[in-house]
Amino acid sequence: MSSDTPPPPDGGPDLRDGDYDYVSEAVSRPGLVADLEELVEGDVRFDTYSRQLYATDASAYQQTPIGVVLPRDTEDVAAALAYCADREIPVLPRGGGTSLAGQTVNEAVVLDFTRYMDEIRDLDPQAREATVDAGCIVEELNEAAAPHGLKFAPDPAWRDKSAIGGAIGNNSTGSHSLKYGKTDAYVESCEVVLADGSVETFGEVEVETLREAADPDGELVERIYAEVVRVIDEESDEVTARYPEMKRNVSGYNLDVLVEEARGEWAGDAPETGGGTGEPGTVNLARLMCGSEGTLGVVTEATVSLVEVPETKAVALLTYDSLLDAMADVARILEHDPAAVEVMDDTFLDLARETAEFGDVVGLLPEGTDSTLLVEFYADSDEEGRRKVADLVADRCPGVETEAGASEDRVDAGEEVYATHALEAHDPERRATFWKMRKAGMPILLSRTSDAKHISFIEDCAVPPEHLADYAADFQALLEEVGTFASFYAHAGPGVLHIRPLVDTKTVDGLDQFERIADGASDLVVKYGGSVSGEHGDGRARTQWNRKLYGDDLWRTFRELKTAFDPDWLLNPGNVCGDHSLTEHLRFDPEYAFDAGFEPELNWDNENGFQGMAELCHGCGGCRGGQSTTGGVMCPTFRAADEEIQSTRGRANLLRGAMSGDLPADPFSEEFASEVMDLCIGCKGCKRNCPSGVDMAKLKAEVAHERHEREGPSLRDRLFANINLVSRVGSALAPVSNWATRLPGSGMLGEKLLGVAAERDLPSFRRTTLRDWFDARGGPAVAEADAERVAVLVPDTYTNYNHPDAGKAAVRVLEAAGVRVELADVEDTGRPAHSMGFLDAARERTAAAVADLAPCVDAGRDVVVVEPSEAVMLQSDLLDFHDSAAAETVAGNSYGVLEYVDAFRLDERMDLAGSGSFTYHGHCHQKATKKDHHAVGVLRRAGYAVDPLDSTCCGMAGSFGYEAEHYSMSRAIGSILFDQVEASSGETVTAPGASCRSQLGDREDTDADPPHPVELLADALR
Repeated sequence: MSSDTPPPPDGGPDLRDGDYDYVSEAVSRPGLVADLEELVEGDVRFDTYSRQLYATDASAYQQTPIGVVLPRDTEDVAAALAYCADREIPVLPRGGGTSLAGQTVNEAVVLDFTRYMDEIRDLDPQAREATVDAGCIVEELNEAAAPHGLKFAPDPAWRDKSAIGGAIGNNSTGSHSLKYGKTDAYVESCEVVLADGSVETFGEVEVETLREAADPDGELVERIYAEVVRVIDEESDEVTARYPEMKRNVSGYNLDVLVEEARGEWAGDAPETGGGTGEPGTVNLARLMCGSEGTLGVVTEATVSLVEVPETKAVALLTYDSLLDAMADVARILEHDPAAVEVMDDTFLDLARETAEFGDVVGLLPEGTDSTLLVEFYADSDEEGRRKVADLVADRCPGVETEAGASEDRVDAGEEVYATHALEAHDPERRATFWKMRKAGMPILLSRTSDAKHISFIEDCAVPPEHLADYAADFQALLEEVGTFASFYAHAGPGVLHIRPLVDTKTVDGLDQFERIADGASDLVVKYGGSVSGEHGDGRARTQWNRKLYGDDLWRTFRELKTAFDPDWLLNPGNVCGDHSLTEHLRFDPEYAFDAGFEPELNWDNENGFQGMAELCHGCGGCRGGQSTTGGVMCPTFRAADEEIQSTRGRANLLRGAMSGDLPADPFSEEFASEVMDLCIGCKGCKRNCPSGVDMAKLKAEVAHERHEREGPSLRDRLFANINLVSRVGSALAPVSNWATRLPGSGMLGEKLLGVAAERDLPSFRRTTLRDWFDARGGPAVAEADAERVAVLVPDTYTNYNHPDAGKAAVRVLEAAGVRVELADVEDTGRPAHSMGFLDAARERTAAAVADLAPCVDAGRDVVVVEPSEAVMLQSDLLDFHDSAAAETVAGNSYGVLEYVDAFRLDERMDLAGSGSFTYHGHCHQKATKKDHHAVGVLRRAGYAVDPLDSTCCGMAGSFGYEAEHYSMSRAIGSILFDQVEASSGETVTAPGASCRSQLGDREDTDADPPHPVELLADALR
């Protein structure tokens, strides 16, 4: 398509997505990459791996882009757009890639703003405004504003991964839209790069000023002004007539705001927003960018307004006999002016009930509860919050006792009452528990590893709250008609129900279900005066329904506006008013095929086994959280590198792509290993923090094993996999073995011959092992007849040969509690071999561990381990190899040493007098299995002040930090931990993991490894 080709009469080129003939040629066009590298200071990546990384987002869609550019500044963006415009190459701006409708995947040059253009440029607490780069993460802005009592009001669920630019592109909102409205209410001005590469600042402007500058035949910005004025002058009545009267409509372009501003009628959707001028004849063109999905211009910087953080909150959890009862009650609840009203239906609650984390919370609900509404209020005081809850309960659940006293019966005679019971939450911890259960919806739904998945494609259709009950009933009938089901949850207050039907798009029948549901849902939306998108945007999933929603006239207006901004339709083409079809470019379709290329070694107890896990990542970007924040375990390599390929999402997508043929790469090759898999450090953070539960460490172990089988392992890999044998020899030869590693030049020699980083000091071997010491003292010191309990202590490799002092402390502590301590015969639990991908060896060693320990457990003994990773090996990873009753017995009766003390309150039998303050860094494997808290409780009860870090992996990860090619990454990850330690309140640090203590011991101005927590407990013994 040439630039002088006139658009069709309806306002835009007739480009069906995927039919851009020039796009497929762009990748191979001579000079393209070289030209862009010359033009931009940022990174230009057109390699196969990078293109595959950006082929998906959090939606059901996949399309390989032309290439990826990571701009450093607006000049880079302008240069790239000007170049692409001249050569008619599409461009797609992208933030965190968390979009659920497919609006951030396209056959285009992707501009990723989150790598470099992610700064907070200015924060003015007095004006309650901030100026930020488009790639600035929402939560990072909130953290910066928090000390001033301010925040960015819209709260999308993934705000710690979502960029401000993405929030503008989607016109994002969140659970509290009843108070805050959408992003458009907070956008004061935007720096925008237009389709031709020119840079404009859009903000508040008088319509007459636009009218004076408008020229349909002038420069690009003059043509834009002309079309904006035309919409105001000629289309206002149609916009007013056709746009839904809802707080939560993000379908199509933001013309309702434009028209209402011009009339002086817009106030930002909610009184708390402060948006809108109220002055007729004045509009803000920056707000036209909101919801445009990068199709009108590329936002590079924005000035946004901030709001005050509420003083306190109060929550009521109302219960109902049916979903329809709950939906019918929403309109009356809204009369109480809540900040949020969230629904959870029976499907949701049943799934939550089956989880260990939320089972107890669901158990609080009265028997027979089918659905609930979580109602939250903002308040200036706790007293006010309690009063608001009491008033709500009195109105909607009369006769129920509230914390403010018995509720009065305020229900009019003859009115039907829907709520059956009410629970309250006023303290922060209980409120967080209720909200955590509500927010567990997506993780629970998306943890399915079957071919059928709860797909995002109609999950944010919205209708006016007064129609919710009828809409939900009709939707249930639609689902029954097509033969599937869904869970109904999320934002009932503004009428946005997250409905994710269970559909298998890998089959022809499933694809038919997919399309019939979407078609029927859009019909229902139109029937009830709603919107096809109340939150997540149009994208590939809903663009085709905008014509049905708005009619041919406004559809034509959308396309004419698009053409005015983007004459050649090169900006994210196909979205909002283009020709996307919701059934094209699906990640999984009837032509999809997966071939792992090997038979997995480990037990996979999920549906579809290894394949199901490899396909599990849905792309929400949970692993991308914490570029500057540090909470949670996942994903340490992404935090250190800020590179998509180092995230769990990146690795999962590339592994699936390689095994499905979407990525032309051998997943067992040295190239794939070094580019994709090797920098996964096996921390297991994804197993805990990934919303879907992608277990990348387990996937990596399978792939590494198969690569060993095909290519053969290196000598270094063999040595680390057999570190117990190496340590036994090193201990026997100590101190000579220690001298050898300290000789001048030994580090360089080790790096050259084995690939062990010369910068690292290897662990010292002890001539007298823990086993030697224990035997020399005469074995157990507590008679079995006198013992409170009997523990079999596993002398793991590190504790036995390198740091027996921790083992001695464990013996002393347990014996002080009256526990008889015996040493297990087994030393090697299989952890080193498992970590290095030697699964055959790991299977043999875990079998030996089970053979040794199961009879001990059967005889009434408990299994105790000092080293956390070895404990977790026995507690959970063991079952990946063995599904026998003996293995279950060992797994169910194995403990980390302070977990053991805490679980049986053994410290209550000790005379403890600890003093001092410590920073506690828990081991990532313990965090992944939710066992990291035990040491903190024990140390505090012993008298220590303890500041536990919400930290990720230390970066050593067993052998990882010793490997020369991984040293810099290990140190980069470690620096994140070091900063946390420096900012903590503890005088010194303690950590249970040997690797962690080694990394922490390598900090500057530190000449010794920190102690194991059990050593602190031993020191506290009187």
